[in-house]
Amino acid sequence: MDLHAAITINRPREEVYRYWRDVENLPRFMTHLESVETTGDGRSHWKAKGPLKRTVEWEAEIVEDRPGELVSWRSLKGALVGNRGFVHFSDAPGGRGTEVRVKLIYDLPGGKVGTAGMALARLLGEHPEQQVRDDLRRFKQVMETGEVVRSEGSPEGTLTSRQVRQRPAQPAMR
Repeated sequence: MDLHAAITINRPREEVYRYWRDVENLPRFMTHLESVETTGDGRSHWKAKGPLKRTVEWEAEIVEDRPGELVSWRSLKGALVGNRGFVHFSDAPGGRGTEVRVKLIYDLPGGKVGTAGMALARLLGEHPEQQVRDDLRRFKQVMETGEVVRSEGSPEGTLTSRQVRQRPAQPAMR
């Protein structure tokens, strides 16, 4: 499965790159990540929230690092869900900050079972493509305001399961 997402962040490219490149920052805006710990030599240990409230762990390595421009990685052998991808940083047109483009490739296990699992995840608002888009919006908030802004009206964001339970607005009774 290939996923693509992009966002423009009103911060200088070097600053945006530096924050992302420190992979231990990623759980600050990627809600599915519990932790990322650097282990040396461009390698890191990842813990993520998996299906049915399980923790999924894997090792990853950076395979290309062009400061201020690109970070590319891949999971190491033994990962439950193999993955690889890159984040590209470029100057946004008109001096509007930095354009961040993400591409992720997941090697889903289970053939049709994996496909059915992805369909269920999409229905529950947990599809990886939606996660990436949500993560990028939170990354933008962190870079531009210093924190992830949460609304009291929907602290968990735009999960499909929450939206399904919402009722249409009703006029106030006087």
